[in-house]
Amino acid sequence: MEKICRFISEWMGILVLICAIVSFLCPVITDSISTNWINPLLGFVMFGMGLTLKPEDFKVVFSHPKDIVVGSIAQYTLMPLIAFGLSKALNLPTDLAIGVILVGCCPGGTASNVITYLAKGDIALSVGMTGVSTLLAPILTPLIVLALAGKSINVETAKMFISILQVVVAPILLGFIINHFFPSFTKKATNYLPAFSSITIALIVTIIIGKNSDKLSESGMVTIMVVILHNLLGLLTGFSLGKLLKLNHKKCTAISVEVGMQNSGLASSLANIHFAAYPMATIPGALFSVWHNLSGALVAKLYSSMKDKEFAQEQEKV
Repeated sequence: MEKICRFISEWMGILVLICAIVSFLCPVITDSISTNWINPLLGFVMFGMGLTLKPEDFKVVFSHPKDIVVGSIAQYTLMPLIAFGLSKALNLPTDLAIGVILVGCCPGGTASNVITYLAKGDIALSVGMTGVSTLLAPILTPLIVLALAGKSINVETAKMFISILQVVVAPILLGFIINHFFPSFTKKATNYLPAFSSITIALIVTIIIGKNSDKLSESGMVTIMVVILHNLLGLLTGFSLGKLLKLNHKKCTAISVEVGMQNSGLASSLANIHFAAYPMATIPGALFSVWHNLSGALVAKLYSSMKDKEFAQEQEKV
């Protein structure tokens, strides 16, 4: 069973991609599934994330506060501004612009820690950034969405605040508490959690793509292009910022991955709850979930090889 779960989690990107393609070609498979399932499913993923967290994971917040501050500022400035810039530059319709901006304003993605590990980045910094950006999300996400999109649409910040607390923060805290009081249980459960989270994310993507397959057909290429550009520019600017501040390669890698990989499931969830009048707003988040897992695997190999090359050069100097 553990081998099967490991296989599923390792090939998460391909699994999500297959589900997206199947639901797009055969949307009828989602007819009996309500979009109301998106929030509970995302809550399950967040609960699983909480089960993996321990108090020592947040030591980096206090031991290296500068790195966390730099990473968090990058998280909530670079991606929202890139999203806003792409929306304006490509003159996206309101539905898609809302979805892209929501993705940009969300905290770090749940898979970013795994990608940082594979990329040989600073795992402690990655975990710390994910935790801090997630805890800041109830306040910053609604406010930034309001600042960037409030002139063209009605943004109910108070309701978004409550939604993020319910769907993200509460499940994570519940998982964290259970992990603290029942460590033996969670130690066994964490062997299977990545696989179950992967399947859950794939199901969320399936629902969103299937329910909007007809609309996606009309503007699919534009949406895919925007999602890819948003992700790649986030990865690039995150890494460049680290280099500009003269951080080491491991920290640059962690910041790059954290900035570039968003909690796109949350973006789709918020779009589904608060922007139902704009059906296509859920699509960018769903496509981002597909793409950033594929790009994450590629970037992990690139950063890992850069780290190996850097290590080899240091050894030659010795």
